[in-house]
Amino acid sequence: MQISELDTPAPVIDLDKVEANIKALQNYADSHNIVLRPHIKTHKLPLLAHKQLATGAKGITCQKISEAMVMAESGIQDILLSYNIVGKQKIKPLTNLACLSDLKVGLDNEVALATVAEAATLADKRIGVVLEFESGNERQGLREVSSCLALAQKVQSHAKLYFAGLMTYPLGQYTDAWLNEAKSAFAKAGMDIPNISAGGTPAMYKAHEHPDITELRAGTYIYHDRATVNAGVATWQNCALHLHVTVVSHPHPDRVIIDAGSKSLSSDLISSGKGYGQLVGYEEAVIYRLNEEHGLVDISACTRKPKIGDRLEVIPNHVCVVSNLHDEVVLQRQGKVEAIVPVLARGKTR
Repeated sequence: MQISELDTPAPVIDLDKVEANIKALQNYADSHNIVLRPHIKTHKLPLLAHKQLATGAKGITCQKISEAMVMAESGIQDILLSYNIVGKQKIKPLTNLACLSDLKVGLDNEVALATVAEAATLADKRIGVVLEFESGNERQGLREVSSCLALAQKVQSHAKLYFAGLMTYPLGQYTDAWLNEAKSAFAKAGMDIPNISAGGTPAMYKAHEHPDITELRAGTYIYHDRATVNAGVATWQNCALHLHVTVVSHPHPDRVIIDAGSKSLSSDLISSGKGYGQLVGYEEAVIYRLNEEHGLVDISACTRKPKIGDRLEVIPNHVCVVSNLHDEVVLQRQGKVEAIVPVLARGKTR
């Protein structure tokens, strides 16, 4: 099958670009003695997670238990679940995940710690605990080193848990200062910090500038998108996922409608650049509004204008969301379809 034969909207992935992106970041990590632990929430495909591991990644990062179960069932063992797991309803699925994998869980509070401890007890298997600290993004994470040390000591007091290190997202302005204080406090308490993990694609090539970082968690790099191009860590040629769409209406000389709206494209915007994605070959066009099934495109600045029936390609603003919106993705090389595969970990919200 040729790509031109596909129905639209269709997310189409260039495998050559995927493999080049995987290799580029792995080479960077290896050259700086940093462990790479890719975040699979971008692609949600076990086959690509296995490609990342085969290229040299130590393990993977997941955000939800159900997402991690898909990966564990595919045979992946070394999994970090980088999200606070809270509540009795989570204990049984977390127990099942622990039984299938070498599991570590990121958290920043005692309630989440109690949930993980109960799962470890039921699984009769040790679970690693990675404590998250807040380093400038003002999201989740422990702000005080003293609170982090106290929580680490609680981890160590539990027979079925072990302290697996620290993590932050993203590399923030306070990372180095926070870690310097933490290293001193932990050393005085007689505790080692076995690993320090940082997340985020936009700052991935600056990880080596933070001397205490030993592990890098990045996700978007495998596909790249308009946001990572805007951040300066990728070019348009690195963008491996294009959403193929069709022009279905041309109601005004300056406006066309494409068959992809909020159910196909991310509604995320970027700090520099207008609209909800970049139209390949029509760089002056702006996808200025998304309805559920319609994308409204301003083509007033285009010297060459698309027509009804034309097939276009959109590079999403935020590709991770696009992966989660589609049941299947198309894998291609040099314009020929190699496979159409289910996005096995999509829709996993728990």
